[in-house]
Amino acid sequence: MKALSRVLAVLALVVGLVAPAVPAAAEAAQYNVLVFSKTTGYRHASIPDGIAAIKKLGQDNGFAVDATEDDTQFTDANLAKYDAVIFLSTTGDPVTRPEAKAAFERYIQAGGGYLGVHAASDSGYNWAWYGGLVGAYFRDHPAIQPALVRVVGQGTEATQDLPNKWWRTDEWYNFQTNPRAAVRVLARMDESTYNPVGYTGGYMGADHPMAWCHRYDGGRAVYTALGHTNASYTEPLFLKHLLGGIKMAAGQAKFNCDPED
Repeated sequence: MKALSRVLAVLALVVGLVAPAVPAAAEAAQYNVLVFSKTTGYRHASIPDGIAAIKKLGQDNGFAVDATEDDTQFTDANLAKYDAVIFLSTTGDPVTRPEAKAAFERYIQAGGGYLGVHAASDSGYNWAWYGGLVGAYFRDHPAIQPALVRVVGQGTEATQDLPNKWWRTDEWYNFQTNPRAAVRVLARMDESTYNPVGYTGGYMGADHPMAWCHRYDGGRAVYTALGHTNASYTEPLFLKHLLGGIKMAAGQAKFNCDPED
């Protein structure tokens, strides 16, 4: 009997030595996010890279990621599974069904989270509630070029790892309105460092918000206009910015987003 016990103990030790470690991705996710990237207007070539980057962030940081372009998934039961919904460069009217819009509104009203990335502000022009959620609608943009982003929303998860002066290349949006009165601005453009005039002749001047957050209709909303280029989704600082925005939208980080902050 003792000999058998010794054999079993040795076998258990051997199995333990050769068995592969359980990868972090296989462990229970701390929270869940849904990436929604449907377009009915311009289609950004960076969308697949964005989805892949968010999935990799999930694997590395303990959250689960689903991706869809099907707004039939916008139901009360399905949305309740997610701590945040990420609109990744959606354009035009991506949520076309009235019942899907109503379900998403109820999701936010129940305390859900929203993260809009880049062209998410070029969406939902006929959905006034969504316009309030994202904070401002896209107007135009100049050519892709390097510029200085001034990070001004210190002390948030989306900005804590960023330099105050952040030089990078992207497509710099101008907006139809300035959202500052209703949001906490996290980053703004220094228009003196690039040509800000968009294709319709628009620009915003000295106060040019580029990323922000706010509470909206019972839920959490974060928006960043960065992320047009494919290269953004391998850029370490942008990925830190994106991860911080995901955590804030999902309720996994402090949401210090009152306008006066």
